[in-house]
Formats: sequence, C-alpha cells, structure tokens
Amino acid sequence: MKRAILLSIVLFAAFGLSGCSYNDLTAKQQKVKGQWANVESAMQRRADLIPNLVKAAQMAGIQEQEVFGQIADARSRLLGAQQAAPAGEGGDKTPEQKQAVIEANNTFGGTIGRLLSLQEQYPVLRSVEAFLKLQDDLSSTENRINVARLDYNSSVTDYNTTRNSFPAVLTASLLGFKEEPFFKADEGAKTAPDVGDPNSIRRSATKCTGCSRSPCCSGKQTVTKTRGYCTSNNDRKACQARTGKPFP
Repeated sequence: MKRAILLSIVLFAAFGLSGCSYNDLTAKQQKVKGQWANVESAMQRRADLIPNLVKAAQMAGIQEQEVFGQIADARSRLLGAQQAAPAGEGGDKTPEQKQAVIEANNTFGGTIGRLLSLQEQYPVLRSVEAFLKLQDDLSSTENRINVARLDYNSSVTDYNTTRNSFPAVLTASLLGFKEEPFFKADEGAKTAPDVGDPNSIRRSATKCTGCSRSPCCSGKQTVTKTRGYCTSNNDRKACQARTGKPFP
C-alpha cells in the first residue's frame, strides 16, 4: 500500500515537472523563433541592397564579371535557403534548414567583401555617390545582422541549456524539442582579411602589348587590357619623372 502511494507521488511529481518543463521549453523555443525571424529580416535587407550596389559599380564602368558572378550565385543560394519551404512543425524551419541558411549567409558575406575591395582598385568609385550611400547602408545592415545574431545566439543558449537540463531533457526527448543551431561565423572569419593582388579576383587577366599611357611608357609592355597600365616598375618611375605626378 505504501509502495503504491509512494509510486503515485513520484508519478504525480514527474508529470507536474514535465508539464512545467513543457511550458518553459515552449516559451523559450518561441523566443528563439522570434529572434531567428529578426536575423532573416536583416539578411533579406542586405540581399536587397546588393543588386543596387553592384549596379552602381557597373555604371561606374567597372567590369569584374568574376566578382559579380560570385555575388549573384551566393545571393541566389542564400535566398533559396531562406525561401525553402519550412519542414518543421507549425510551419517553422528545422534546425537543419537554419544551418543551411547560416552557411549560405557566410558565403554571401565573403563575396560582399570582394565587391567592396573594388573601391580600392577603382578610385572612380570613391566619387560615385550612389555607391558610397549604398556602402553606408550596407554597413548599417551588417550591424543589424550582428545585433540580431547575438540576440539569436543568446536565446539559443538559454533554450538549449533548459532543454538539456533535467527533467526538461525527458520532456524534450518525448515531445520532440530539438536543439537549435548557433549562428557561427565560418572558419575564415578568425583570420584578418587579405585583399591581396587586385588581379587575383579576375578570372584571367587579358593581356595585350603596347601602353595607352604613351609617352609615359616606352616600348612594348605587358599590360592588362581593362586598366591599360604598365606593369613595369621602371616605366612607372619614368612616368613619374617625366610628369612629376605619381603613376596610378
């Protein structure tokens, strides 16, 4: 008789704790979903800005098709991951789908850096008002994404900690509460960016003979057709000596 009473008390307590855990898990899971929606909203804003930024660069006469192609592909991949039909319960994305969005976002972010590096290679972009304004808007959007990402990770930490604690872990296992993925940067983000050789972002540097800056450059030099600048350091020095101005 005493065993039956004791067992009843234990079962009653277990169900009570399970009910509390369920409510707690549900509330924290909803908070994670809300923060994730903020992240996606900020990423969508960035994806909408990029085509205009690319257009401003193209209108300035910049023809770096390799970079533009990578940006288009990365943007398409990100939008595809974001717009994929939710496979989770209640019309929400599964943790696996969120991870796919995170990875696509990291790839997209890398291509943006390459686009912005064009400003260093083409000084004309510095005077294009549309490009500069879009660059400022993009910087603001990146800050929004960072804040949204921090808020999301904070909510995920709270939710996952609760989910993996006893007795909530029992409730989570029985009722299908999965762990949520953290929004982590890719491995490359741990190292300082290296712009490197400007020609490295071109698919293949088209070469020709002759120099469009004659008489600054003498003789036949190997130059890139897109810039028309001499690659010889000696000719650069000669140009500076003759004109008294720095050679680009």
